[in-house]
Amino acid sequence: MQTNFTDAQLAIPALARSNEILRSCVHCGFCTATCPTYQVLGDELDSPRGRIYLIKEMLETGRAADARTVKHLDRCLSCLSCMTTCPSGVHYMHLIDHARAHVEVTYKRPFTDRALRFVLAKVLPYPMRFRLAILLAKVGRPFARLIPDARVQAMLDMVPKRVPPVSRNDDPQRFAPAGARKMRVALMTGCAQKALNTDINDATIRLLTRLGCEVVVPRGMGCCGALTHHMGREDEAHGFAAANIRAFMAEVAGDGLDAIVINTSGCGTTVKDYGHMFRNDPLAADAARVAGLACDISELLVRIGLPEGAAKGLRVAYHAACSLQHGQQVKTAPKDLLRRAGFEVVEPADSHLCCGSAGTYNLLQPEISKALKARKVRTLEARAPDLIAAGNIGCMMQIGSGTAVPVVHTVELLDWATGGPKPRALGQAG
Repeated sequence: MQTNFTDAQLAIPALARSNEILRSCVHCGFCTATCPTYQVLGDELDSPRGRIYLIKEMLETGRAADARTVKHLDRCLSCLSCMTTCPSGVHYMHLIDHARAHVEVTYKRPFTDRALRFVLAKVLPYPMRFRLAILLAKVGRPFARLIPDARVQAMLDMVPKRVPPVSRNDDPQRFAPAGARKMRVALMTGCAQKALNTDINDATIRLLTRLGCEVVVPRGMGCCGALTHHMGREDEAHGFAAANIRAFMAEVAGDGLDAIVINTSGCGTTVKDYGHMFRNDPLAADAARVAGLACDISELLVRIGLPEGAAKGLRVAYHAACSLQHGQQVKTAPKDLLRRAGFEVVEPADSHLCCGSAGTYNLLQPEISKALKARKVRTLEARAPDLIAAGNIGCMMQIGSGTAVPVVHTVELLDWATGGPKPRALGQAG
């Protein structure tokens, strides 16, 4: 794609990077075939190629974002399926992130939009605030249909029936390995996940210590920054990320780290991108170090080696989270581990397509999200599974709200298969 940025514009690192990305696009349109929003809406401007044209024109002219551009950029899931499909290697993730940051500083949204985004940014990354919000939302849930804003209805509809008690395993501490230590790893405990499902971190700690890992929960660690980053709130996102970089590097400088293990793939995609986010910052070297140590729990388990298990007689439909298969290009490891542990693994049709969760997308774009959820649930249930496994809390909540089939995290099944307790979701299902 030909671009016409001025020399002055290209002296700005963010614009220089976007220029590189735009010039790598050859307009082939392969991305439209795998874009979930284009499939649902059928509008070229709701495809990656269409959004790239909108972003190019907006950034090249240096103008403020307008309502038309914002509408189509907001509809993007950031599922990154287009990046997997693109034969030219267009790094759409960095481009859409830059465009959203530009929107945030140049476009004044309607009051209700600003209010909803403010609430999400100030609540979801903070586990205790999120817990309180869930409890308050339970009171309002019976009146959801009386609220005219579909986004508020979606927020109330997503409120879980059960809020687990706080797990003290999420506090800063060290967990000793069972037997000889093979490696020392830091566990990113997440933010929303700590409020919605404490079993995932608990299972991760049990499994890793059983396999010979010393697990440390670093002091000063918090939200990875993904939620605010994808809303274009760069300063907030970088603040979260910088705190994590310092927390992890304190462990590196102390007793050292062999890996930073992440069991929420949306967080993993962001942490692995810290090197890019801080490339022009004094934290650049530390950020790159942290990004290099970051890995999904499934990647770490492949490195460690999982004991082979006997057949469990359970058919598991594996849902590949977009942030894992597209954002991190981790595709086979979770399935291979589940099979090794003794589960029968099946996949739904069109497994590359998003379930519609996408961070805050299901709350801000509820109609499109519902259409994607319905399709994902249909394709999963078509495989007649005993349970559904996924590696991302957002996907688990989204799919779980549309099916009676139990939904569990992959690590919960691997923990159970190697001596841990039966996942709570399976126990409740009988």
